[in-house]
Amino acid sequence: MNIWQSRSLITWLLSPFSLLFWLVSQLRRQLYRKKILPTYRSPVPVLVVGNLSVGGNGKTPVVVWLVEQLQQRGLKVGVISRGYGGENRVFPQLVRADSSPQQMGDEPVLIAQRTQAPVAISPDRRQSIELLLSRYNLDIIITDDGLQHYRLERDIEWVVVDGERRFGNGFVLPAGSLRELPSRLAAVQAVICNGKSAKAGEHQMTLTPSYAVNLKTGEKRTLTAFRQMPCVAMAGIGYPPRFFTMLSHLGISLQACHAFADHQAYLPEQLSALATSAIPLLMTEKDAVKCQAFAEDHWWYVPVSATFSPESTACLIDPILTLVRTRNERKTA
Repeated sequence: MNIWQSRSLITWLLSPFSLLFWLVSQLRRQLYRKKILPTYRSPVPVLVVGNLSVGGNGKTPVVVWLVEQLQQRGLKVGVISRGYGGENRVFPQLVRADSSPQQMGDEPVLIAQRTQAPVAISPDRRQSIELLLSRYNLDIIITDDGLQHYRLERDIEWVVVDGERRFGNGFVLPAGSLRELPSRLAAVQAVICNGKSAKAGEHQMTLTPSYAVNLKTGEKRTLTAFRQMPCVAMAGIGYPPRFFTMLSHLGISLQACHAFADHQAYLPEQLSALATSAIPLLMTEKDAVKCQAFAEDHWWYVPVSATFSPESTACLIDPILTLVRTRNERKTA
């Protein structure tokens, strides 16, 4: 929301409610920290990839990158998610690559498709962890979001920050977009900056597109091929302008850009009206998982991959390997 990016009369009118939100959230966090409210400790290490603000900051590409990095190093990784946006109301649930995004949520299905890792969803993270551990022998659990889910104890916390929007007007909800104040970053193990220039102590992440994939045929085509024709773009993510800007920077001429709500469910006729058969319709991979069943010939999605410098990769991954190795040694001792 644009009103969360600057301070206005509306901001100050809502500020008393923000103060109340902050007080309640701080009290709740302290009650969990002091074990006045019960918490749950997983038998295997837990790493949270979260953020301070609402809206898309790039958590899911970080989760995919992290799972792939750990898998390459021989670790058995499971992922848990709330399953936000899905219609399923029976929890916990295992998510497969062929699961319905309408039922399970678009992000869990995307993660399952990209990584082939076991994924479980539930608003209660403990339920998801217990389901995964009942089915799989895992070394570590990655939770997609859940930084503020203090009922779940965690070993490592990463926060993803949007390099362009940062922390908006600096207010917590509802006057601003923040769930917690930026001072919370002092307690996490890593701050990842998505786009723009990372601040001191942050890890710079870049979302890199390599090609476009046809939703119907699976054909891969270089993005340079789309410079020769007008295109239409759509995105139903937390911050759609990021996708449109990326395409423009690749030299793709966009006739129109259509922004939808994050996690929005689509109707075939709704998207068919966006572009004629002669004009490619470009969308995000997150949108594509919801459109596969009724895709048309000229629909393409553009997958992106998170990339980090070798230095940041080592700094992020090495502590996880040490943690898992230490925990496994304790089990066998």
